[in-house]
Amino acid sequence: MIRIFLVLISSLFLFTNLYASQSTITESDGYACMGDDKSRKETEQAAMTDAKKRAIEFVSSYVKSETQVKNFQLEKDLVSAYSNATVKVIQEVEKGWYKDASAGDCYRVKIKAEVIPDENAMDKISKSKQLIDDPSAPLIVNVWTDKKEYRSGEKIRIYIKGNKPFYAVVLHKGIKGELLQLLPNPYRKENYFNGGVIYEIPSGNDRFELEVSPPFGEESVSVYASTSPLGDINVEDIGGVYQVKTRHDDIGDRTRGVKLVGKTENKKTSASEFFEERATLKTGR
Repeated sequence: MIRIFLVLISSLFLFTNLYASQSTITESDGYACMGDDKSRKETEQAAMTDAKKRAIEFVSSYVKSETQVKNFQLEKDLVSAYSNATVKVIQEVEKGWYKDASAGDCYRVKIKAEVIPDENAMDKISKSKQLIDDPSAPLIVNVWTDKKEYRSGEKIRIYIKGNKPFYAVVLHKGIKGELLQLLPNPYRKENYFNGGVIYEIPSGNDRFELEVSPPFGEESVSVYASTSPLGDINVEDIGGVYQVKTRHDDIGDRTRGVKLVGKTENKKTSASEFFEERATLKTGR
């Protein structure tokens, strides 16, 4: 077995959940016509606004139909959080001008959009332990370690668990900012996980170990998860794990380039639930 001695920690290992982000990714179309009151630029902006509005409306309906948690107030809060969502444009898939017989010059834009629910509302919802194991709730993926304190030479175990089936990428960020992809890796390529199951890292076909060694400092483990296959990041095989070549600041956007797949062949629009979790590792002697 190949050992990858990742620089992690000494006697103190605190694994604290400092960041979690839940959202839904979909595609939507927006339309606008010039008329006598809008310039071409204003028409294009109006079409983009329409596309974002349609994305929120679709995702709000999606969440309402997919979420069947038993707690009525919790369900109401979830729907409200998405009704007051913001939209981040991941990609402009298509755009262009066309002639409409009655409206004249019109503009259409199709976007891949990340619909981000109201942060304050989601903070309130996230405190409910009911969602953690509820497969009818929006995707939630937890990450933790086998204990809080480690000494030099000890082996570290990381665990992940989702409330429903999900795809995931697990990354480790070292003290100097270097990024390693722990899962999937050259010997454990599967990145699809069942809901309600605890997965251990490293385990199975993994050919690396997380052994405590200097230098010491603050590091982190990040999980990017989705109900659809994730977008790709650039990696290089360094034996046992992958070294990440994509800039750290670009990873969130790249993984959010999910491959949307409709539930049925006749369903034109689909959505993918996305969840990002990051935990820090604090070191000390």
